[in-house]
Amino acid sequence: MTQFAVTDLSVNYRSNPLGIDDTWPRISWRISSESRTFVQTAYQIQVALLPDFSAELVWDSGQVETEDNIHIGYEGPALQSRTCYYFRVRAWDMKGEVSAWSEAGSWETAFLSAGEWQASWISRPADAMPADAAEPCDYLRTAFTIPEAAVSARIYATSLGLYRLYVNGVPADDTLFTPGWTSYNKRLQYQTYDVTPLLTSGNNAIGALIGNGWYKGPLAWEGKKDLYGKSRALLLQLHVTLADGSEQIIVSDESWRSSSGPLLMSELYHGETYDARLEQDGWASAGFDDQAWCAAVTLSPPLTVLVAQENEPVRITETLKPVAVITTPKGETVLDLGQNMVGWMRFSVQAEAGNVITLEHAEVLDREGNFYTGNLRSAKQTVTYTCRGGGIESYEPYLSFQGFRYVKVSGVPQEGLLEQFTGCVIHTDLRQTGSFSCSNELINQLQHNILWGQKGNFLDVPTDCPQRDERLGWTGDAQVFIRTAAYNMNVVPFFGKWLKDLAADQEADGRVPHVVPDVPVAGYGSSAWGDAAVICPWTLYQCYGDIRVLETQYPSMCAWVEYIRAQGDNEHLWNTGFHFGDWLGLDAKENSYIGATPKDLIASAFYAYSTELVARTAKLLGRTTDAATYTALHSQIVTAFRTEFVTPAGRVASPTQTAYVLALMFDLLEEEDRPRTAGMLAEHIRENGIHLTTGFVGTPYLCLVLTRFGYTDLAYQLVLQKEYPSWLYSVIQGATTIWEHWDGIKQDGSFWSDDMNSYNHYAYGAIGDWLYRHAAGIELLEPGYKKIRIEPQISKHLTWVEASYDSVYGTIRSAWKTGADHTAELKVEVPANTAAEIIIPASRQDGIRESGVPLADAAGVTAIVPARQGYKLNVGSGSYLFTFPMNQLNQEA
Repeated sequence: MTQFAVTDLSVNYRSNPLGIDDTWPRISWRISSESRTFVQTAYQIQVALLPDFSAELVWDSGQVETEDNIHIGYEGPALQSRTCYYFRVRAWDMKGEVSAWSEAGSWETAFLSAGEWQASWISRPADAMPADAAEPCDYLRTAFTIPEAAVSARIYATSLGLYRLYVNGVPADDTLFTPGWTSYNKRLQYQTYDVTPLLTSGNNAIGALIGNGWYKGPLAWEGKKDLYGKSRALLLQLHVTLADGSEQIIVSDESWRSSSGPLLMSELYHGETYDARLEQDGWASAGFDDQAWCAAVTLSPPLTVLVAQENEPVRITETLKPVAVITTPKGETVLDLGQNMVGWMRFSVQAEAGNVITLEHAEVLDREGNFYTGNLRSAKQTVTYTCRGGGIESYEPYLSFQGFRYVKVSGVPQEGLLEQFTGCVIHTDLRQTGSFSCSNELINQLQHNILWGQKGNFLDVPTDCPQRDERLGWTGDAQVFIRTAAYNMNVVPFFGKWLKDLAADQEADGRVPHVVPDVPVAGYGSSAWGDAAVICPWTLYQCYGDIRVLETQYPSMCAWVEYIRAQGDNEHLWNTGFHFGDWLGLDAKENSYIGATPKDLIASAFYAYSTELVARTAKLLGRTTDAATYTALHSQIVTAFRTEFVTPAGRVASPTQTAYVLALMFDLLEEEDRPRTAGMLAEHIRENGIHLTTGFVGTPYLCLVLTRFGYTDLAYQLVLQKEYPSWLYSVIQGATTIWEHWDGIKQDGSFWSDDMNSYNHYAYGAIGDWLYRHAAGIELLEPGYKKIRIEPQISKHLTWVEASYDSVYGTIRSAWKTGADHTAELKVEVPANTAAEIIIPASRQDGIRESGVPLADAAGVTAIVPARQGYKLNVGSGSYLFTFPMNQLNQEA
């Protein structure tokens, strides 16, 4: 019997996906093996229409000799719409032994062409809408019968606006904020629901609740509405398969009925107003009398923009109970959730009809301890609920989310508040892939804050903040954080969707919006922000080995570089146009948000970096002419950068931390000038009392550059700095997420200006990249972590670090701790079908032991080579335990 197995089957990163429209999906799997140095030598995939594979196969790959076990493209006959395909995999090892077949996985297609839609867009009649500005939500329903229990039933649905779907009074599933936020007029997602268990023989009903959402609600700080359109609408098609194979189709059309209801207002920024006295029991169930409702009207938006759901849906992922009830100095009753979170409050109360309960949401209390909402700007974040009376009644919002830790409650007695209220944490349901902890609890809280900042701002799009009248997909924030995000969670489908919208919203000249999906008031074309078009797909390729991301985004990547090339007086520098510069840099002039590093230096540095990445992408994609063109262009940009921004003696002309960091990170200096520049950066930090002065542009790369050039101890000192400005300053101030400003709450308890002061803003959380990559030492050597580098930076500042990363191949683990007499221990886990390079910072080779045996006798260690900081080992897959005497360098680090 073989000692390995094929496990964890997935299609396009998802387990058994329902409703995809990818006609050439990709299959991945992992290998489970207890033995070391496992390498797959071949695989076989079979695809069938029955889960037991008893019928004729749709496709059989045959035995394919390769190590590849991720992103294997389906190569069978053209897929059919609305069809479930089952697949299984087996693999061969180095000895020629073959595994058992895996358990079956599946994928199910949705519509593969727009012509398959028979449904019509429907809406509540305009003359049935009230004239006031509140815009009550729409309720739509239909009733139908089926002669017997369904064998299979699928609903395909989407909306203009946000919708919630019900079948026979029950939610169609647990997903929220559908259809998500895309560039609606160019790309609109629809969802697929398996409603087989919700239907009954005989009478049935479907109901839909529709609100403004991103489609027509206010967006951005000017409060403009109707960005994508003026009419909310629903599109829905139900296919019911009966036992004899016949099919019944129910579609949205003018036979549906429409009405208003108890949800009188729902807006993403402002919250919800709900009057339970207006509830109509059973409105989404069969048997409801809808004669008083209006007939729906049909609309004609195009169907050609529809695409099947691309990323993971939004869900309630966990719940939090309040930790305290606070009475503020002003006498306000406030619930403390103990965590700055994104989502909503769920509550159950018993009160008289007409009693009004109001919930206001805030991130912080002011220095007197009172409820504070100034930083929300115009966003109200208020839920108002009018009780129905007559017993216990429960409520939670439907189509609006809030960013908050504190909730001011009125209309409910203080007694029992902790039991009556629950916080529902909501974000895109991404699988967590990373964990990091260490001997310093402040750093552990920092990692917690980074993760919760990602949760709160990854609600369908990567937003800057989740609370004020903004909540937009800022490209710069996403670009600086994406590598950290990819350690923490599986983000490919999430960013893949968002990058398609970036390309869709890109101007004809290649300009990239500052926010994606595009909200025009935010603007276009800044360096470092627009470079998300190149940096984000490249990072996804590196972290997941997924070349299709590059294939999909390549035209957008090139268009951005060509846009830059057309700017300015010199095609090799970027010295014109609007730029955010080193946003929120601490070396900014008074009353300015922009750091001291010259904008044209930053712009030209990113121009060089994006051009280099496009050249590398072109080479990977086999576009040899493009590769040569962009390689030459990159060389010319670097030469022009040195001429413009570096003195003849090799000094960076602008002596700022960010200028040094970018020049070093992007290899813009002559080789011989780099060590001195790194020394100048280190000295600048020391002269500032071990403090950074970098903003959004410089901060993500700062510690990476320090470690690369031998200043890891200084990087540790920066990360462990407790005084402002530092990562730990906010932690000591009680932060539970990352702040927008280093001193969002100043040392005297006062705040930054209300104009721009978010307490949930993930950009500075990019330090998580350094924690994983260097403190723990988990780094890739080949895309997708096919080959791994384990090089933990063992330091006197910590006594242990543990981290893991669940890669596409399996779990990578690095855990080190120091002991007495300058000894250390390093535990490493390398997934099957990968290999690793491990740097052991030992003072001598004969002192290294692996699981108690001399290194030369250790199974799985294939090479031992002296390295600058110890010894480099080449190892195959498996779990390893190294003990060793530390070298002098690491004792002093």
